Amino acid sequence: MVLAGFVGGGIAARSGEASFGRCMRTRHACELSQRSPGRRLCQYSTRRVSGVGQKVSTHGALARGRTQLCMKESSGTEEKTKSSAAENGVPDAGASSHGDVPAALQEARDQSRISDLVRTIGVGLFVSIVAALVQHDWISDHESVALWAVFVVGYAGIILEEILDFNKTGVALLMSVGVWAILGTAAGGQTAEGHALVLANLNHALSEVSEIIYFLVGAMTIVEIVDAHNGFKLVTDLIRTNSRQALLWVIGLITFFMSSMLDNLTSTIVMVSLLRKLIKDPEERKLFGSVVVIAANAGGAWTPIGDVTTTMLWMNGNISTLTTMRDLLLPSLACMGGALAYLTPSMSGKVEKPTREPSGFTDDESETPLDLDTRGKLVFAVGLSALISVPIFKTVTGLPPFLGMISGLGTLWLITDVIHAGDESKQNLRASAALARIDVAGTLFFLGILLTVAGLQSAGLLQELAVYLDSHVPSRELIAMAIGLLSAVVDNVPLVAATMGMYNLNDFPVDSALWQLIAYSAGVGGSILVIGSAAGVALMGMEKVDFMWYVKKISVPAAIGFFAGFGVYALQSAFIAPRSQHRKLRASAKAPLSISNCAHLRVRYCLVAVALSTRSTSARLFGLSQNQSSADMRNIRST
Repeated sequence: MVLAGFVGGGIAARSGEASFGRCMRTRHACELSQRSPGRRLCQYSTRRVSGVGQKVSTHGALARGRTQLCMKESSGTEEKTKSSAAENGVPDAGASSHGDVPAALQEARDQSRISDLVRTIGVGLFVSIVAALVQHDWISDHESVALWAVFVVGYAGIILEEILDFNKTGVALLMSVGVWAILGTAAGGQTAEGHALVLANLNHALSEVSEIIYFLVGAMTIVEIVDAHNGFKLVTDLIRTNSRQALLWVIGLITFFMSSMLDNLTSTIVMVSLLRKLIKDPEERKLFGSVVVIAANAGGAWTPIGDVTTTMLWMNGNISTLTTMRDLLLPSLACMGGALAYLTPSMSGKVEKPTREPSGFTDDESETPLDLDTRGKLVFAVGLSALISVPIFKTVTGLPPFLGMISGLGTLWLITDVIHAGDESKQNLRASAALARIDVAGTLFFLGILLTVAGLQSAGLLQELAVYLDSHVPSRELIAMAIGLLSAVVDNVPLVAATMGMYNLNDFPVDSALWQLIAYSAGVGGSILVIGSAAGVALMGMEKVDFMWYVKKISVPAAIGFFAGFGVYALQSAFIAPRSQHRKLRASAKAPLSISNCAHLRVRYCLVAVALSTRSTSARLFGLSQNQSSADMRNIRST
C-alpha cells in the first residue's frame, strides 16, 4: 500500500511536469507576441470565486487555469510561436534539445521537478499513515493519537496546498472521512451501543453542517445574480473625487459597509474592479486595493452575514444579530480607521484616471441603456433585500437562517425568469446560469472542515484542548487575539470551528465577550498578511500583488488597526457595559423594594451592584471568570 502511494505520486508528478512544460513553451510564445491571456483569465476566475468569507487559494487555481488555457491555445499558436521566436532570436523550445532550452524555462523546469518530488513524498507519507491507521487493534488502543494524526496531516496538506499542488477541498474531504472512520472502527464503535452513538453524532453534525452549506450556496448564488446584472455598478458610480486622501476614505467606507451586507470576497472583487476605472497607475492601484482588503475584512466582522466565520458563530447560536452589530461596530470601524489614519499622511496629491469605457452588462446593442439600468436596479434591490431580510426572518419565525436565504433566492430566481422570459440571449443572466458559476469547491471545503471538527468534538478532544489552554493561558481574550494572529497565516474557518467545539454555551453564553472577540479577531486578523484572507488572495490575482510587497507596505497599518479594534472593545466593555448593568439594577430594584421599610436592603443592593459591575469590568479586562458574577447576580435578584 505504501509502495502504491509512492508510485501514484510519481505518476502524478510526471504528468504535472509534462503539462507544465507544454504550458511554459506556449506561455513564452504569448509573451513574445505581447499577449496576456493569463491576466484576462485571472480577472475572470477571481471574479467567479464567490465564497462567503472563506480563504480561497485563488492563485493556485488561477495557475492551473492558466495551464489549461495555454494547452488549449497551444495548437492554434504553434506557428505564431515559431515565427515570433525566430524574429526574436529564440530557438523553438518544442524542437530544441535539452541544452538549447532557454535559461528561464530550464530554471522553471528544475523548480517543477523539486515540487514534484515534494508532492511524491507527501503522497507516500499520507498513504503510509493511512495504512498504519487502518489497523483496528492499534486504533482501539490509540484513538486520540490516530485522530490527531489525521487532523495534523490533513491540516498540513491544506496549508501547503500551493507547494504540493493539491486542492485543499480534496484534502479536507478525505480528512473528514478519516476522522469519522477512526471513530467508527475504534473500541467505542465496535459494540452496538457505541456504533449507534457514532451514527447519532454523525447525523447531528451533518444536520448542523448542512444548514451552513445551504446558507452559503444561497448567498453565493444571490450575489452572483446581482453581479451578472452589473447591479453593484449602482454603488461604484457614486464615487467622483480624484483626491488621493479623500478617495482613500471613500473607498474604505464604501467597502466597509458593502462587506457588512455581502461577503468580503465579493466586496473586494467589486471594489478592485472599480479601482481600474478610477486609477491608472498599477502601483497605486495595489495600495488602494490593499485598503479594500482591510476594509472588507473589517466590515464583514460586525454583521452575521458579512464573513463566513461570523456566520458560523451566528448560525450555531454563539452570537445574536443586534448585540453583535452593536458591540462590534465600533471595534471594526477602529480597525479600518486605524489603518487608514496611518496611510493618510502619505496619500497626498491627485489620482490620474484612465480613459473610461462604455458601461453596460451586455453586448446586445439593440437594448437601450434605460432597460439595462432598470433591470440592474431591480435585481440589485431584490438581492440586497433578500440578504438583509435573513436575520429578520430568523427573528420573526424562529426558523434556521438558511430557510430565509433560500426564500430570498427563490424570489430572485422567479424575478430573473420573468424579466428575461423569451430572450435566449439573456440565459447567462438567469439564476440557473449563476448557480453553475458559484464556487462549489469552496463549499465542499467547508463541508470537510466542519465535519472533521465535529468528529474531534464528539471524541472529546477539543474539550481536552480547551482545558489545557485554560490552565496555561491567563486570559481567554489572549486566546481570541491569538486566533486572529493565526488567521493571518492559516485558514480561519477551522480555527473558529475548533474554538466553537472547545467552549460550550453553558460556560460562555450567547454574546459573551469570548464569542464576540473571536468573531472580530478571526475576521480582521487575516488582513495582516495578503494570504490571510480570501479578499487578499483575490487581490493577489487581480492586481499581481506579491507577498513581500504587502508585508512592506500594508502589514504594519493592518496590525495597527487590528490592535486598535481590541483597544476600542476593551474601552467599550469597561464603560458602556457597566452603565447598562446599573440601569438594569436600578429598574429591578425599584419594583420589589420600599424606601420606608426596606431602606437597608436597598443600600445593600446598590453596594453589591457597584461591586459586581467593578468585578465584571475586571473580568473583561483581565480574563477573570464571569460565571461567579452571574451566579451572584441571580442570587441577589432572587433575594
